[in-house]
Amino acid sequence: MADAQDKPGFFGRLRERLSRSASRLTDGLAGLFTGRKIDAELLEELETRLLAADVGIEATTQILDDLRSRVARRELADGDALLAALRGSLIEILAPCQKPLVIDRAHKPFVIMVVGVNGSGKTTSIGKLATRLTTAGNKVLLAAGDTFRAAAAEQLDIWAERSGAAIQQQTGGADPGAVVFDAMQSATSRGFDVLLADTAGRLHSQSHLMEELKKVRRVIQRCDASAPHEVLLVLDANQGQNALTQAVEFHAAVGVTGLVLTKLDGTARGGIVVAIARRLGLPIRFIGIGEQAADFGEFDAAAFTDALLGSAGSVKSPS
Repeated sequence: MADAQDKPGFFGRLRERLSRSASRLTDGLAGLFTGRKIDAELLEELETRLLAADVGIEATTQILDDLRSRVARRELADGDALLAALRGSLIEILAPCQKPLVIDRAHKPFVIMVVGVNGSGKTTSIGKLATRLTTAGNKVLLAAGDTFRAAAAEQLDIWAERSGAAIQQQTGGADPGAVVFDAMQSATSRGFDVLLADTAGRLHSQSHLMEELKKVRRVIQRCDASAPHEVLLVLDANQGQNALTQAVEFHAAVGVTGLVLTKLDGTARGGIVVAIARRLGLPIRFIGIGEQAADFGEFDAAAFTDALLGSAGSVKSPS
């Protein structure tokens, strides 16, 4: 799904914003590797950097085991070769998750249910996605299923106006299932291509709220047994390992089919993307690096790795 924004700048901005973070994987990495022989001390320092960047124990262990094996086989001659091998290992973990969102025209409307914890950037991500979809020529309806937070409905209304999408909402405190049911009916009768259903933010540990989320999914399925066709989980990269825990719990509850990683700027530890990819292997549909619609792009494993490593090489743009 292409969009019209200047894409060579997207991952360039990500690289620049990751560089602001004290926990960035590559702070001083070039100096760490340049001119040094590969020894146990260097590998231990690399391990520390990976863990500090929230790459996680599982992914870090996998990467270091591979690198140590290659060093033992004398495949890596120096620090530069080690850095190149690190890049390859990261891409190997991330590449299977590079799967863009595809709107299946066989389903009309194509229903996307969006879930996540409070403050993850869920409603903003819906607005940015609506902008991409309408720009691509889709007729989009937003369902304001977060009926408990007045600001959410207002925020979604603003994004509807900006993006050219329609919006279906009810009064505050209304039953979320009822809102989504009405939106499903409306989207079908009025010929919308895509229905984007917002849901109230909830902690993954709040079992009664997770049950409510399952109810919303069942309501959607009563209208269309094949829906939702996508369950997008929005995760705040600033949450580090907590984001991984959230992904595990939401996936168990509602069957997540794709991820949106937000706030990969400022103090975000970009390595958490690697940890999530290694643990769950779920498609990473989009990443967000700011508040504007242009700060939202499709995930690209090689370009993201280069941004994480601070590579000055060519940066691919998301298609």
